[in-house]
Amino acid sequence: MKKQLLALTLITIAALGFNQVQAQDKWISLFDGKTKDGWHTFGKTTAGEAWKVVDGALMFDPSVKVGGGDIVTNESFTNFHLQLEWKIAKNGNSGIIFFVQNDPTKYKNTWHTGPEMQVLDNDGHPDSKIISHRAGNLYDLIVGDESGVKPAEQWNQVDIIVNKGTLVMKLNGVTTVNTHLGDDSWKELIRRSKFSKGESPDFGKVFSGHISLQDHGDQVWYRNIRIQKL
Repeated sequence: MKKQLLALTLITIAALGFNQVQAQDKWISLFDGKTKDGWHTFGKTTAGEAWKVVDGALMFDPSVKVGGGDIVTNESFTNFHLQLEWKIAKNGNSGIIFFVQNDPTKYKNTWHTGPEMQVLDNDGHPDSKIISHRAGNLYDLIVGDESGVKPAEQWNQVDIIVNKGTLVMKLNGVTTVNTHLGDDSWKELIRRSKFSKGESPDFGKVFSGHISLQDHGDQVWYRNIRIQKL
């Protein structure tokens, strides 16, 4: 009997380990820490020179006057769990944009179609004076819980989860956004925002697209970028 119990225990442990490996295998790395493979500047075929790989992070260097612009993933995503870390310079501004339609013939900017999790130095950048423009917010749409926000020059952990019409955003484990995509409440959020203007008529209407890291002219770092398809 003891031998049978031991055998069953070993089988259970092995099965748990296999399931953990399977769960880990679902994560897809979007940045290898060494190259800009898998990314390109919006409307181009490669990532510009202002985006550099430094100490295992993708860094935007504003001192480089050519090769800037938002970068986007080569691949498009629909239902997903995105994880990454960001660090912003003092007085800096950037953003994580998703559902980007990578068609520069129709759209001049990534944010003309894609909602954004704001990346910001809340203590230094003037945009922080607008309550819906602070770090962790769904930019210009939903004001989030700020209790998890870390200051400039410190790493922040992000989770953005899109699954079957639901959007959840977390910053350092604190949920900042939990909303439904495309319903009447969502449409009202857009109607009351800057995105209701004519330059972005398709904003918030397409729920599949590329992920983008924003060049807002300030130094910013992104690392440990990975995604699960749900």
